Amino acid sequence: MERSEPPTLDIPLSLSPPLSLSLFLLSLDRHKHTHTHTHTHTHTHSQMSGGRVGFCLSDKKRKRMNLDAFAVFCEGRGVEVVQIDLAQPLAHQGPFDIIVHKLSDVIVEAEQDSQSQKLLDNFQSYASAHPSTVLLDPLPAMTRLLDRFASYQIMSELRQSLRVCKTRVAHGSLSHEMSLVFSGGGLADIRPPCVLQSFVNHGAVLHKVFVVGDRHFCVERPSLKNFPSGPCDRKTIFFNSHLVSKPDSNSDLTALDERTACRPPPSSEAVAALVGELRVQLGMALFGVDLIVSIHTHTPIVIDINIFPGYEGVPQFFSALLSHIESVLDQRQAKDSPRSAQTGSPSSGP
Repeated sequence: MERSEPPTLDIPLSLSPPLSLSLFLLSLDRHKHTHTHTHTHTHTHSQMSGGRVGFCLSDKKRKRMNLDAFAVFCEGRGVEVVQIDLAQPLAHQGPFDIIVHKLSDVIVEAEQDSQSQKLLDNFQSYASAHPSTVLLDPLPAMTRLLDRFASYQIMSELRQSLRVCKTRVAHGSLSHEMSLVFSGGGLADIRPPCVLQSFVNHGAVLHKVFVVGDRHFCVERPSLKNFPSGPCDRKTIFFNSHLVSKPDSNSDLTALDERTACRPPPSSEAVAALVGELRVQLGMALFGVDLIVSIHTHTPIVIDINIFPGYEGVPQFFSALLSHIESVLDQRQAKDSPRSAQTGSPSSGP
């Protein structure tokens, strides 16, 4: 998969340590009707893979995912779903064959809050004491993606020209606050730490790729409109990428000239190859990828990687997630057979 975007100057700004601070430069997200493409590798089960799966999520994430409905959905296939209370001993809530988690809040807050650090330590202690329990996804991989400088490094290793611009901390409401800077003088408006990068005109369309194991789904969203290249006297534009990229966004920042031709989405082959490469690099099964396509070179460009996203616009999410859980359970059962070699570290199942 060839990537041939012209080189640009990428300048990481890391001037002060407060991880809760951040604004950044660029933006990527636009409108269009929500349109879903799917790519699937079929996995057939010879028998139902009954198991006990714990979900360790924030209240907000549980509600957005509708975990109660998912638990009912799984029950018919012999899979028990348990909501984990991280404030209580996990040993009393187990045993678990798999733990699905998104501990972004806890990981970020643990750097400055002793209570959050204790919760994180308890979770890690349980995982270490129960090496046969599969973690979706591995904590080290998730922690790495929370630092946008580390995420930047991962994307720089892809076979493409990198175009990234995000806050350093890839979590929380501030991570959606962005700026579009039109000249060197505009840098005075920016509060580091952040990542600064050249803006790529992409026809105001963001392609969100949602990955669930060996399946992925593509959904179009709004993004920033095209801007003239080169420095100008225009003032810095501040915006919230989450609001700009909502499916029903009607922001002036997403409005294209009527004469602008619509561009085709990235090919399914290119997306599949990219997802496969990222799954290997990340060692994760539940993540999202934000893609744009340059209007000049038609090159797909990764601009962000998201931990366990919301999967909005993916009606097949429940069936895809359960299918992946069953696949992981089958692999776990095979490893637990008497003929399988025993390991001494927590399992992960990307």
